[in-house]
Amino acid sequence: MNWSRKSLDELEAFYWETIAPAMDRDGMDPTRDVPTYAWLTERGWSGIAYALREKHDLTPREFFVEVVGLGDDEADEGYDWGVDDDRTVEAFESYLGMLESRRSLADSTLPTRRTHLARFARIYRDRYGSADLLSRLDDRDAEPDEIDRCLAVLDEFDAELATDGTKLKYLQTVRSFYEYLVDFRRARYNPVENAAKQFRWEQGQPDNRTMTADQVSDVYAVADDLEDRLLVLGLAGWGLRPNELASLRASQLVLSGDDPHIAFDERKNGPGTVALLYGVDAVAARIDALAADDDWNGALFPSSRAASGHIARETVNRRFKRLADEAGVAVDGEVPTAKLCRRFWYTAYQEAVDEMLAQLEGVAADQGSKSAGVVMSNYLSEERRRSFRRQAMRETLADVFESAGESATVETQMP
Repeated sequence: MNWSRKSLDELEAFYWETIAPAMDRDGMDPTRDVPTYAWLTERGWSGIAYALREKHDLTPREFFVEVVGLGDDEADEGYDWGVDDDRTVEAFESYLGMLESRRSLADSTLPTRRTHLARFARIYRDRYGSADLLSRLDDRDAEPDEIDRCLAVLDEFDAELATDGTKLKYLQTVRSFYEYLVDFRRARYNPVENAAKQFRWEQGQPDNRTMTADQVSDVYAVADDLEDRLLVLGLAGWGLRPNELASLRASQLVLSGDDPHIAFDERKNGPGTVALLYGVDAVAARIDALAADDDWNGALFPSSRAASGHIARETVNRRFKRLADEAGVAVDGEVPTAKLCRRFWYTAYQEAVDEMLAQLEGVAADQGSKSAGVVMSNYLSEERRRSFRRQAMRETLADVFESAGESATVETQMP
């Protein structure tokens, strides 16, 4: 199967037509449970992970949760919307009940719609302190302001969701929900009715734009202080999302030992760690500089004006675009955004692994193996494979950042 030729819609259809029945046979709930990579590999579907990363800029979990609509938030007693506004939750459930009973939507569609609505409500709550989506819809005087508020939530979608196709699906669900409220006289207007005109989201080919190593190096070269250099390192060298970098704290960093890393208690796809394959000396220097201030709150990018104590995601995006503009870097004629750094990281990682496999071809030939992949899978432990992959990526990152004049020492320990 040529996974790379499949569109996001085709991959979603493959899930419901082929993967979901297999999950059901194995005792899983295909409307809720997220299949593991190991389970997919056992059934010959591991290629979906590469296609998602390379062609759609999604991890498998992001695809299963954001696109397909799976997740473990649905408890036996009912879905946990994650918001405490009863009127909003009741409106969501009424809308979904209408879809199920009158439009006879497939069971696979409802979890996806539910995920879209829950995410919209949670972001709305986080921005405005309440998930009340209904009260302002009765007041025409509040309409311009409510439109702006909803567009700001969609700005979050634009920054966090990976592809235009995914963003459009979220918008379509939210717009349909508001249309339902208007149709049943529960709202006087739809605040996202014309939202699609405000964004350059196009259904069809995924937006696979990324930055080259030379472009990242050029941006890093114009960063003239430690804070800006760390910002570029965090985005392109560690592959962090802008919001993760903005809120990063010294307490999350483990810089000593053979496995320097960042620990996340709550990440987009759950708890986890990010290996620091490059730039440990730079982040240590940043911590030392900040620690000289007795009032430092522990944030790597502190802000005395923000209630959170750290800069916002928008600030990370704005600073990165400023640096890219100063460096004269453009991608398809436009100044690149911070999220292109994460795409660069994934692309660079895959290229580093491919180069490493090419170097193992000689070993494979000497051993009579079919390919370097066979050597990696059958003759090296998982720890050793991880060590090879990380070392290859370290060397790639060193080429990028040291060509820009970075003097930080590259860690050579093998985890």
